[in-house]
Amino acid sequence: MENELNESCCHLPDSERKSHHSEKTKKNLVTRLNRIEGQIRGVKGLIEKDTYCDDVITQISAIQSALNSVAKILFEGHLKSCVVERIQEGEMEVVDELLVTMQRMMKK
Repeated sequence: MENELNESCCHLPDSERKSHHSEKTKKNLVTRLNRIEGQIRGVKGLIEKDTYCDDVITQISAIQSALNSVAKILFEGHLKSCVVERIQEGEMEVVDELLVTMQRMMKK
């Protein structure tokens, strides 16, 4: 994960907080999401063509794995920047927020 973070803004109120990923990280994430978007359109086409179910399920599994990779990149960046910063500023409620996020990720 790149350590090229823009100006910090995790300490702002919830309504104003934004992520601060490097341009390289954002480009990587957008590229991955564009690929996933294409895969989803491909699965739609497979279903429209009555493709064998197991083949469609295999493609769906690949999409889920790709989405999990995007989530992991975002989560790592969040931990290394926002969470660390907020803990250093004494905002310990970020730990509860992090636990909720982890629970959401583990349900998948």
